[in-house]
Amino acid sequence: MDTAPPSPLVGNPGPAAPTDRHRRRVAGAAALASAVEWYDYFVFGIAAALVLGDLYFPAGSASAGVLAAFATFAVGFLARPIGGIIAGHLGDKRGRKPMLVLALTLMGLATTGIGLLPTYETIGIAAPLLLVLLRVMQGIAVGAQWGGAMLMATEYAPEGKRGLYGSLVQLGVPIGVVTANTVFLAAGAFTDDAAFASWGWRVPFVVGFLVLGLAWYIHARVEETPEFREAEQALAEKEKGEPRSPLRTILRRHLGTVFLAGGSFAVNTATFYIIITGVLDYSTRELGMEREAVLTVSLCVSLTQLVLIPASAALSDRVGRLRIYAAGAIGLLVWAFPLFLLIDTASLLWLAVGTFVTSCFLSIMYGPQAALFAELFTPEMRYTGASLGYQIAAVFGGGLAPFIMVLLLEASGTSMAVSAYITVLAVIALGSIRVLAKRAAARE
Repeated sequence: MDTAPPSPLVGNPGPAAPTDRHRRRVAGAAALASAVEWYDYFVFGIAAALVLGDLYFPAGSASAGVLAAFATFAVGFLARPIGGIIAGHLGDKRGRKPMLVLALTLMGLATTGIGLLPTYETIGIAAPLLLVLLRVMQGIAVGAQWGGAMLMATEYAPEGKRGLYGSLVQLGVPIGVVTANTVFLAAGAFTDDAAFASWGWRVPFVVGFLVLGLAWYIHARVEETPEFREAEQALAEKEKGEPRSPLRTILRRHLGTVFLAGGSFAVNTATFYIIITGVLDYSTRELGMEREAVLTVSLCVSLTQLVLIPASAALSDRVGRLRIYAAGAIGLLVWAFPLFLLIDTASLLWLAVGTFVTSCFLSIMYGPQAALFAELFTPEMRYTGASLGYQIAAVFGGGLAPFIMVLLLEASGTSMAVSAYITVLAVIALGSIRVLAKRAAARE
């Protein structure tokens, strides 16, 4: 199902079609950009669950330290709409590529800075303040990156394969999780507990500096997308008389679509961060499970997404985005309570089963999501609209999810409260999807 509104740009002469080789190179660069960006972003979540509370927020109980670390984790999500707004506005006016390069550069500097940051014991209150500042920089960077990488892939996609090409960028999430977990496991394997708390946890952050090399490659070797160049040509004359503002257009005419996109995706991003970050803290601190074992399960589960995400995206190219997207949301609704019933057994096997099934439903939604969001908006406002929808979901879903999970566990004493939280978000998602489907049917 094509949810895109009719484009006013159809019929304008555009640039020559790119070759298949160039399409693959751009898609590969966009996917790699997404992977390294998400790696840099996810190492913070793992560190927040394992060490940051003690090192940067030492006062109070263990729960208070974890809450403070997860609150800092959430700050990055609060900053993501800022990155989405700035990069979206400039990306719709000046191009997708320069915003993607800028986002990668900012992320590389912020992540390396966290790896080199002294602890509370060394510099006192400046340590958590600088940690929050660097996390804000990470949030702005990833908020800017997703729209740029997604559009580089989808706007270069050949006809009938937009979902599949968009899913290559979505693969950055499981690749980032796998890589982050692998590096943390390696750091833990080569250090004892004292060394890991002292310097071992820093290694995954310092490795993030390599993202700057990728930023240079994209700047030097990748061209702007054909759809943006076509839109730029068509709007050049119009802008001479009245400068256009993609952000103003979105806020005035398409804000409802942005919120529907965010509402449809919040359950996905919230559940994802619950199982990769919240469950890591819960299973090790509350259930007494081994850190390395839980990280290994998370790594293996994420590997399955490397197959499921492109498969669901390719299927959406044939049967429609919203049908596949809705199927994933229904799965999360049905599985919310069985997930934590299995985790509460404190069995590594049942933890793996629960998170694996959850990961399948997440992948079914996440595969077609990039193409779906791109098709909700026309090229001249696509970066802004798609980024805002995604980042709104990230704030109210993903960013607050681990923090809300700890609060729900502390307040209720049962993990069923977390299942209820997922259920509510799934109902909101299905309602949003239903409205989007009705709008698409009316346009067709």
